Formats: sequence, C-alpha cells, structure tokens
Amino acid sequence: MPTPVTLIPGDGIGPEVTEAARRVLDAAGADLEWHVHEAGGDVIEKYGLVIPPSTLYSIEKNKIALKGPIGTPIGKGFKSANVQLRQALDLYANVRPVHSLPGVHTRFENVNLIVIRENTEGLYSGIEHVVVPGVVESLKIITEKASTRIARYAFEMARREGRKRVTAVHKANIMKLSDGLFLECCRKVSQGYPEIKYDEVIVDAMSMHLVQRPEQFDVLVMENLYGDILSDLASGLVGGLGLTGSGNIGEHAAVFEAVHGSAPDIAGKGVANPTAVMLSGVMMLRHLGKLDVADRIEQAVYAVLGAGEYRTRDLGGTASTVAYADAIIAQLEQTQATSQALTQTPVEA
Repeated sequence: MPTPVTLIPGDGIGPEVTEAARRVLDAAGADLEWHVHEAGGDVIEKYGLVIPPSTLYSIEKNKIALKGPIGTPIGKGFKSANVQLRQALDLYANVRPVHSLPGVHTRFENVNLIVIRENTEGLYSGIEHVVVPGVVESLKIITEKASTRIARYAFEMARREGRKRVTAVHKANIMKLSDGLFLECCRKVSQGYPEIKYDEVIVDAMSMHLVQRPEQFDVLVMENLYGDILSDLASGLVGGLGLTGSGNIGEHAAVFEAVHGSAPDIAGKGVANPTAVMLSGVMMLRHLGKLDVADRIEQAVYAVLGAGEYRTRDLGGTASTVAYADAIIAQLEQTQATSQALTQTPVEA
C-alpha cells in the first residue's frame, strides 16, 4: 500500500516548488499517497490560525510531512508556523546536510557537513515581555533534557553515517549557565561514543572557520538560535538555501521542508528553484526506509545540475521550475531504461 504523507504547499513559491518535488517523487516510484493540507499566512484569514487543526491532525496521523516555505511577518502578526509545528509535534532535531553539489561552482570544494540544531527551546521558546516601556526581555531556556536529547541524536547520526567528529557550538564563555549546561550534556553523551572525536567551538569563531575551511567539519550540534544562523551560512557555502534540504525530526513525527523563504516577489512566475524541496523529499524517503528510490532521485538531481543544461535563474540559467523538474524526470527515466537494458542483456558463456 502507498505510504500516506501530508503535503503542505505553503505560501508564495511554495505551491510551485512542492508540486515539482511531488512530480519527481512520483515519477521515481516513491509509492506515496499525498494528503494535501493548508498552513501559512495565506490561510489565516480563512481559519484564524496559521496552522489549521486538520493540518496538525494529518501530520499526527501520518507521522510524516513534506512542507513548502511559509512566510512569517517580521516583528508582528502570527507566531511562526514553523515554530508552532516544531513545538506542537516535539520535532526536537533540525537536520541540515550541507555538501558540495556537482556543477555548482562556489569558493569551496569538498564541503560535507551536517548541522544539527536543537529545535524546541532556547530563545525560540518565545517567552518575552515588556519590562517597562522601551525595555523588552526575552528568556533563553536551556534544559538538561533537551540538550542531552539533541546531543545523543547528533552522536547517533554520526555513528550511523560513519562520521568521525562531532563539534558542539556554544557561547559558554559569556552565557556560562545556559550554554554551560548545554556543553555539560554534550560532554556526558560523548563518553558513550569513544570512536567519535568530540570537540567544542565558540559560535563566533565557528562563523569564521566555516568561511575559511568548512571542509574540516563533520557534524555540528548546537542550540536553536546558533543553528538557525549557522545552517543558513553553511548553505551559502554550497550555493544557497535553494540547494539544501532539511528535516525536523521527533519521536513520533517528522516534517521535511525547504528552509528558504516564500519569495513572494517571484511567486507565480514559474522561475523558482525546487531543488531544496526535492532534496528534503530525498531525506524524507530515507527516513521512511525507501533508500533505493531516494538514491535514484538524488543521483538524478546531481546529474542534471552537473550537466548544466537545465538550471533555474538563481543558478545562472533560464530553465523554468517545470522544465527543471521535467529534466530530472527524464534523467530518472533514462537511468531506469539503462538499468533494465543491462538486466535483460544475456551474459555470454
């Protein structure tokens, strides 16, 4: 039976890029049953909520979702839909693989790291208030439970993927209690993984190291705000947010999403790059255990990027969103035909 997956198209370019990703996943034989639901700024007038209860229920029932970008007004309006989803579903681990892509030329080569971000607390707990007029206080919440859980997730991922090093990113030289607790938890967890090197880097120093020698890093684990910033920085090392997938993982559900914005200025023009949603879909398929089809899609994306004939505008090309997706589907079909031909060719004695 097909695997039920909640699909949230999102705002702005979201419907365009998620539709392109859905076509590619279907063409690859992912065998998914799509349950389309709404969320974001475009639906708040209809429901009075950024995430309708039916959408949340669908994710809770299916335990898996693929989501397009959702816009959030700056400094006003509704609370971020992304933050609400992560907190409501306890999606505690944000996972952002960042690696150099074929045919995408940047200042760096051989980048291959994973940013793992604690997703449920820190300054993103949203606890803030006006002390007196002109003075606002925001509280940064760090707990032993969440810090230990994200550290263990990072080391387990490193072990599972054959990674050799986990680096905790912090500012414990200034925030001695909160970030100090985070480091204490990471150190305790590291003792259970003697085969993996563990070290620590201050967040501002990490920012410098990433733009000097990003290839030296493997798995980075950090609290919420640092992860939000550094994961975007890391994406810039390999070509931008339009090229990196993301997953939000919890004990009972997972939501995979493009982390770029909704880009309302180009919405409806058919020029958006759907690669990030496609690679998020690849992550989703691996989470579901559909490893072969995930590999085929990933290799097809790499082949099209490497060939350079079909590139969206952000990569210096002229291909539309649809044409780019069509090229990847054609690559999948070509690979499948070649594989079948090789299988059917008789072996000479």
